[in-house]
Amino acid sequence: MNVEYHKLYSHSLGQDMEFKVYGHAGKPVIVFPSSGGRFYEYEDFGMVEACKDFINAGAIQIFAVDSVDSQSWLNESIDPTQRAIRHNDYDVYITKEFVPYVRAKNSFAGKLLATGCSMGGYHSANFFFRHPDIFDTLIALSGVYKLNFAVGDYMDENVYFNSPLAYLPNLNDPHYLKQYSESCIVIAAGQGKWEEEILEDTYALKSILEAKNIFAWVDIWGYDVDHDWPWWRKMMPYFLNHSKLHCKTIL
Repeated sequence: MNVEYHKLYSHSLGQDMEFKVYGHAGKPVIVFPSSGGRFYEYEDFGMVEACKDFINAGAIQIFAVDSVDSQSWLNESIDPTQRAIRHNDYDVYITKEFVPYVRAKNSFAGKLLATGCSMGGYHSANFFFRHPDIFDTLIALSGVYKLNFAVGDYMDENVYFNSPLAYLPNLNDPHYLKQYSESCIVIAAGQGKWEEEILEDTYALKSILEAKNIFAWVDIWGYDVDHDWPWWRKMMPYFLNHSKLHCKTIL
């Protein structure tokens, strides 16, 4: 398997950003890390190994990015407004700097896949719904889809437009809805330990999408399925393998 490490300066963030690339070809997959995690956790926790058949076959190429959560949503030393503004810097980094790099690196002509576990599930869903011009596939594993965990009940424009459960109910732009309907949306959660809030947000997101006639494969796993890496290692290859049975797009 081709594995590359890179560190490139981000003008939007004003700092170096690290990432790793796994594979040589295929649909580009941007992996967002979990809460407090780094770009290397996807490999360290066995997720790359779990997906190796798809990587080695050239079906997907994984781009594991770093986050700035410690500077944004998880930074308790600044107020929620500043946290949201810093996250918006990260949004610019991903969409205006990192995605063009992926495009230059990978010859795949279509849109990208966004994925992540836990807080990475939040990021992947938020980037997917905000930027359907870039992403046409979402695999969100055990994600939360509102920002109460970070900013409580605080709400301003920047927080609102980064909280899928807040902005999606009021989003009626046909341009966005059409792209969602043509995409592959996979949202998964377990019913075991530490999944209570995850389940609440997952069902809420499911209801919103159903009300807008947007199909999503919402898969709720068993009571033994905890909020932890051993289950996500099972989920990710399962969804990569079976998504073509449920989605219009082929991974």
